[in-house]
Amino acid sequence: MSCGLDAGKGESRTKTVYTDAMAAGKRVTARQVRRSVTLSREVAKHVDAIAKRQRLSDNRVLMELIEEGIEARKRKERTFFDLAERFRGASDPKEVKALGEQMGRFLFGG
Repeated sequence: MSCGLDAGKGESRTKTVYTDAMAAGKRVTARQVRRSVTLSREVAKHVDAIAKRQRLSDNRVLMELIEEGIEARKRKERTFFDLAERFRGASDPKEVKALGEQMGRFLFGG
């Protein structure tokens, strides 16, 4: 614990308390990274609606949406690589053509 002194009079005016519990709390949050993002008005309204409906904070909703998006992207990558592996292993011309078309839709939409 430390005490701050009033510079003019030399008397104790404030008391600053710093405990080991505060230091431990800082270590826990050190694993998190603070980011600032700008959302479109439409997305912000959607996030607010989800937060209200689920009784969560906006931050929690954003975290869940980001985590779900990351998982969806990983699944999409796995699906693509599985399709590419099937394409490489295919020997039947009809199957090669069908898989090639699937890969084209996957890559370019459609």
